[in-house]
Formats: sequence, C-alpha cells, structure tokens
Amino acid sequence: MTEFVVHSIPGSPFGRAVFATLEEKGANYALKRVAMRTPGHLALHPFGRIPILQQGDFKLYETQAILRYLDRALPAPRLTPADPKAAARMDQLMNVCDWYLFQGVGNVIGFQRVVGPKLMGPTPDEAAIAAAMPKAHAVFDQLARELGDKLYFVGDQVTLADILLASHVAFFREIPEWTPLVGHHLNLVAWLERMSMRPSMMATTWERVDAMDKEPA
Repeated sequence: MTEFVVHSIPGSPFGRAVFATLEEKGANYALKRVAMRTPGHLALHPFGRIPILQQGDFKLYETQAILRYLDRALPAPRLTPADPKAAARMDQLMNVCDWYLFQGVGNVIGFQRVVGPKLMGPTPDEAAIAAAMPKAHAVFDQLARELGDKLYFVGDQVTLADILLASHVAFFREIPEWTPLVGHHLNLVAWLERMSMRPSMMATTWERVDAMDKEPA
C-alpha cells in the first residue's frame, strides 16, 4: 500500500527534493501528476505551486514543511542535525536555496536552459540569462564559502539542506553556465558528485520520475 502520494511533475527540483527524502527514508510513495493551475491543483495548493504531500487524509504543501515533516515522521535515518546550531545552519541553507538560488537564478537560468526547451521548445532568452548571472555568481560563491572543506553543507552527514540544494544545483551541471559558476569552486563540484551518486538522487532524476507509475485519480 502506498503510504505517501506526492502531487508534482517530473523536472521540479522541489518535487525531486521530496522524492529524494522519501528515498533516503526507504518510504513507500507514488507520484500523482499535477495539471498545473487547474481547480484540482488549486484545491490542494491555494497558491498553485508544487509539490503537495498526501498521507491519507493529511495534506501538506510547501517543500521545506514537507521535508521537515518527513524527517520527524520517519526518523531513521535522521536528516536534521541534533545540535541546535547545526540545525539552524541547515535551516539557513534551505532558505538560501529557496530565496536566492531559485528566485532570480534557477527560475530564470534553469527555466531558460532546461525546463522551457524540454516542455515547450522555446529559444532561450539569452538576455534574461545574462541578467541573472551576477546573482548566480553571488549565490554560488556563497555556497562554496558555506561548504568550505566539509563533505556536506553542515558537516560529515547529509542533511535536508544537501538534498534540497542538490536538487536545484543539479540543473546547472549540464548547461553552459556551469563552468563559469563553479570554475573556482571545486568543492561544490565534488559535493554535487557525491550527492549525485547517492541512490536517492539516482532514483529521482527527471527521467526516473517521468517513468514513475502514476497514483490512480
């Protein structure tokens, strides 16, 4: 029996973070594809975003809330540090992902280079990409400083911050902007390689999510 249903679409980095967390936990889950901005979607998420987690009659939206709920409801393996300061650092990095890596960077460059061409086939807006690059450099530079010489962003163990960040940073690895953004940040390159080799990340690529069986309506 499916314990969790994730309402999302293939290619969403936020959806991938939820799928990867469920994989890390060894949980039983299914994808239910969302028809964006339809009445059914808005009934699940009043602001028309994804993903939405469903567990029986319990529904939850907002990715960070979903990830923290899963880590509380499925405590092993633990993905939140026990130390309060380390947990606060994790929370900070998750907000950096949402507000600075995605907003104005991922939702511009990632959309123009990856999402748009796959879904709609448009020619990338090179001017929009160029305008987003200064912010992208600032974000990647700060992520490299935050990572430093650690294996993962909060230390030697993977946390929710690594899962969320990797789901977003992975979009950049196959586009021309990757080398300019990480050319001097080999620590970020090595970190993403470590994350990409995790079974949870290998199981939740765009292609693997697209191949998932849909939860019956």
